[in-house]
Amino acid sequence: MSAVLGLSLTAQAQVAKVGAIKIEDAYTRATVPGQQVAGGFMKIDNKGATDLLVSASSPIAGEVQLHEMSMEGNVMKMRQVKDIPVPAGGMVELKPGGMHLMFMNIKAPLASGETVPVKLKFAKAGEVEVKMPVNAMGSPGVMKH
Repeated sequence: MSAVLGLSLTAQAQVAKVGAIKIEDAYTRATVPGQQVAGGFMKIDNKGATDLLVSASSPIAGEVQLHEMSMEGNVMKMRQVKDIPVPAGGMVELKPGGMHLMFMNIKAPLASGETVPVKLKFAKAGEVEVKMPVNAMGSPGVMKH
């Protein structure tokens, strides 16, 4: 039984590709009933020319916004941005405390072990769907062995 469970967990950590863009280690976190928002995190690797993540959408949320966290003095501020630059031949990491997706108006609680489909749209590479595993609350994300 445990071997089967181990395989199903590994299968969720998928890599999505579109054009020169590769998405890895995508995840979101479980929510509690009544929680309206959740963050989305991933690594975006770009083997080509500079690109921009311009939008994201998911059937689980009324809206998915692109957000940035920054320190202003001693205060952590979160603001919506119109795009997230992905440098040529580089990588950008969407992570807690930095750039991330923000699922707004979540339609039902996200349960640990589920997978959330998220469509990402890049200015040059186009659209790609990422299957984002839902990790338990407080989980740091994908564990590397």
